[in-house]
Amino acid sequence: MEYFIIALQLIVGISLLNVWLMQPNKPSKWRGGNAQTLKEEFQVYGLPDVLFYVIGFLKVGFAILLLASIYFTAYADIAAYGLAFFLSGSVVMHIKIKDPINKSFPAVLFLSMCLVIALLN
Repeated sequence: MEYFIIALQLIVGISLLNVWLMQPNKPSKWRGGNAQTLKEEFQVYGLPDVLFYVIGFLKVGFAILLLASIYFTAYADIAAYGLAFFLSGSVVMHIKIKDPINKSFPAVLFLSMCLVIALLN
């Protein structure tokens, strides 16, 4: 079971770092509305630019903490629940703008993984 949780931590942590640090200006079929970039996606949701930076900082921080929690297990719950909170917000935003259900898939998947990490840790 330990290796399963570590695998989930790696998948979630690396994936979120990839989205926020490597791919923020690249189009993706998962972006809300017709947004081409991550910042445009926040605009589609009607959120102020400052939230893009605040949420981005927190998601990156929690993703790093989730990866660190592989060795420092005491931080796993904080990281997993923190990310679950923001991923829940992502799902709500997709619903708010009436995106097709498939656009919410990554957020729902990573939310589920975070909850499994938190509950099984």
